[in-house]
Amino acid sequence: MSSKSTSRMKTSLAALGIGTLALAATGSLAASGNHAPISAPKPASGERVQDDGYVELVEAVMPAVVNVRVTAENPGEQVSLRAPGMDPDMQEFFERFFGRQWQQHGDRQPQPKHRKVQGEGSGFFIDSDGHVLTNAHVVDNASQIEVVTQDGTVHKATLRGIDEKTDLAVLDVETDQPTPYVAFADSDEVRVGERVVAVGNPFGLGGTVTSGIVSATGRELGAGPYDDFLQIDASINRGNSGGPTFNLDGEVVGVNSMIFSPSGGSVGIGFAIASNLAEDVALDLLDDGAVERGWLGVNIQSIDRDLASALGLDTEKGVLVSNVMPDSPAETAGIEAGDVIHSIDGATVDGVRDVTRLIAAIDSGTSSTLGILRDGEQLDLDVEIGAMPNERVAAVEVEAPDPDQPRLGLRLQALDPEGRERLGVDHGLIVSAVEPDSPAAGKNIRAGDVVLEADGHEIASIDDLRASIRERHAESGESILLRIARNGDRMFVAVPFSVS
Repeated sequence: MSSKSTSRMKTSLAALGIGTLALAATGSLAASGNHAPISAPKPASGERVQDDGYVELVEAVMPAVVNVRVTAENPGEQVSLRAPGMDPDMQEFFERFFGRQWQQHGDRQPQPKHRKVQGEGSGFFIDSDGHVLTNAHVVDNASQIEVVTQDGTVHKATLRGIDEKTDLAVLDVETDQPTPYVAFADSDEVRVGERVVAVGNPFGLGGTVTSGIVSATGRELGAGPYDDFLQIDASINRGNSGGPTFNLDGEVVGVNSMIFSPSGGSVGIGFAIASNLAEDVALDLLDDGAVERGWLGVNIQSIDRDLASALGLDTEKGVLVSNVMPDSPAETAGIEAGDVIHSIDGATVDGVRDVTRLIAAIDSGTSSTLGILRDGEQLDLDVEIGAMPNERVAAVEVEAPDPDQPRLGLRLQALDPEGRERLGVDHGLIVSAVEPDSPAAGKNIRAGDVVLEADGHEIASIDDLRASIRERHAESGESILLRIARNGDRMFVAVPFSVS
C-alpha cells in the first residue's frame, strides 16, 4: 500500500520566540455492513450558520468524536509543586489548567519512581467497526488506552497501528455495537477562508467545539518529508490532539495536531493534518498495522537561484541529489551525487516535497523512471523502488489463535539495526503495546521495553519468544522469566501465563 505522511514537529523557532506544541494533554474509508457515515443536515448554508450557529452540524457529528485517555509509566523521579495543606483534587485542577509551575512557593515533594502518568487527547470513529483515528503522540508508549464516547461510556482500546512520520494512529475499541462515524472530505478541495468547526478534548474538557476559518492550505512546517497541514484559526489547545476539524457538511477536512504559540495557549494559529493524507494513512494502518512507503535511498535538497546558476540550470525546479546511500535502489540504478532529478515517471517535480511524496506513493518492487540532468546531459534512469526501512509495525501479536496458547498480553515488533543501535542492544524485540489487565501489564512491562531473553534463551524473533512460551507452558510452568532492557538498564521479570 502507499501513503504520504508527516511526523509531529519537535523543533522550535527560538529566534522568533515561538514554539510549536503537540496538543496532547500530558499526556474514502468504506462503511461496513449497511452503516453510513454521519453527515450534517443539508443545506448547511451561510444564512443558517449566521442565524443558528453550528447547532445542527455539531449535534450530528458529536457522537463520532471521542476522548482518548492513556496511562503510561514514568520511569524517572517526579517532582511536584504542592501548596501545603491543599486538597489533592484542587491541586490537580490548577496543574491541569495552569501547568505544573503555577505555584511558585509550593513545597517540592519527590514522588515514587515508575509513577503512572495520565494523558488525554481526542479522536474520532472512522468506521462502524469501532476504529478510532487519533495522533500518534497521544497514544505512543501507553500501557493502557481508554476511549470515552459522548454519552460517557468508557471502552477499552488497543493500538491497531501507528505511523510516527505522520503523527497518526488507529485504535481498536472494544464494543459490540456499530459505532457512529464520520467521513473524510477531499482536502484538495478545501479553500482558504472556508468555515470549519473543530471538536475535541482541550484540557480534559470533553466535547468542546470551536469555529473559525481555514487560514492556509498545504503548509510545510518542517515536521517531516510528508508535511501537509491546514492552518486554521479555530481555537485549539492541549488535549485537542487527534480531534477532527469539520467542514459545514460534517466531513473531516483535517486532524488537529499542533499549534503555534509563544505561551502554550491558543493564539489562533493551529494546524490540522490534511484529510487526504490522514485517510491514506488510516487505510494502511487498518490493513496491517503499518504504512509501507517507497524508498529511493538518496538525500536531496532544494535548488535555489545560486545553486541553479552554479549548476548551469535555467530553472530552480527539480531537486539536487546530495548523497546516495550504500546498497540502496538509487545506487543500484546508477544515480550519483550532483544529479538533478526533474521528473518521475514523466511527472515534473518542482521541489523536495514532490519527490518525497511521489516516491513514497510507489509500491516497493515497482520499476520507475527518473528524469536526470547530469553535467548538462539528459538521462532517463530506471530504478526499482525499495521499501522504506525502519517503518514501525505496531500490532504484531505474540499470541497464536490456538485457544490453549499461553499469553502474556504483549504486542511486539522486530528491531532494525538503527533501532538496536539507538536502544543499545544487539538483539531482542521491542514492546509496542501492552494489553490492559494482562499478565505483562501486571508486571509493569510497558511500551518501549526490549525483550532480550526468555528462560535464558536469546530472543531474535517473535517465533523465538512464542517457542519459549510454549515450551515453558508445556513443562507446567506458571510463568516465564524474561530479561528486559529499559533505558539502558537490564532486569529480570517473571511474567505469569494466562490462557486465551
